[in-house]
Amino acid sequence: MSSAGSSARPTRNERREAAREKAREFREMQKRRNRRNKLLTRGGIIVAAVAVCALVLAIVLTSTRPPGPGPANMASDGIVLVGEGGVVKAVRNPGIPSGGKPTPSTPDNSGKVANIVVYADYQCPACKGFEMVNSETILNFVKSGAATLEIHPISALDNASAGTHYSSRATNAAACVANYSPDKFLDFNTLLFANQTPEGKAGLTNAQLKSYAAQAGATGVDSCIDTNQFKSWVQDATNRAFTGPLPNTDVKSIATTPTVLVNGTYYNDASLPKDKQRSIVNADEFRTFVLDATGASLNKANVTPTPTPTG
Repeated sequence: MSSAGSSARPTRNERREAAREKAREFREMQKRRNRRNKLLTRGGIIVAAVAVCALVLAIVLTSTRPPGPGPANMASDGIVLVGEGGVVKAVRNPGIPSGGKPTPSTPDNSGKVANIVVYADYQCPACKGFEMVNSETILNFVKSGAATLEIHPISALDNASAGTHYSSRATNAAACVANYSPDKFLDFNTLLFANQTPEGKAGLTNAQLKSYAAQAGATGVDSCIDTNQFKSWVQDATNRAFTGPLPNTDVKSIATTPTVLVNGTYYNDASLPKDKQRSIVNADEFRTFVLDATGASLNKANVTPTPTPTG
């Protein structure tokens, strides 16, 4: 007989029923957890799907968005440099509007001025060769007012810079200088060729491009270089150069870099017989071609030719 203060032990049936109740509660709790997990999973899938759709939409919009405006002072896809009081100045123009087409420059057809046009790639060794040998002669012509110089930087050699896309980045940097500090373009152009890296090696970094721009005296170009501001223009201008037609000449399109034209006549025409082809690294030959293309008026400029390097 048990004492008055004690409670009766649960019977076997009661214990079995309690266990069943706990099992039922556990099952209900598990069902609620499963339902919650399914909802979270479905929500996660939906969020992920929305994110993917947004990404795809952004890519589509980017690919179909009209190209941005080209750099100022390069309405022809090139920058025209002239001599004013013995100083080289860039011809100002608003550039190519968004989705627009280039406007050919207007050459001086007086017969007294040489219109020199150069299509060049900053990664191109032959372009550097032409620049190093003939730049001083051209500079003297331009400063004296005996010639104008139109430079078309293009990007054809991205695959020759160890994956750094230097050709495009350098062309964009040149466009940045043309846009923000056009009168410093020629100095920057000269520095890029003087510091050209060999084909197959990594090109100059953006930091180096900005440094050379500053050395040339250009200002306001850092963000433009870092953001590759004129990337779409670089691609379009390059395509136009290779597909043509080239303005102010019978030359249909460029086939090599550099392509050099004087008053619309192709200087380094590889289609000529071997004995008629002209050297891009012979300053005397190039100067003679300029004089012949323009007439005796250039002789009055008293321009001293740059000696051809030897060795």
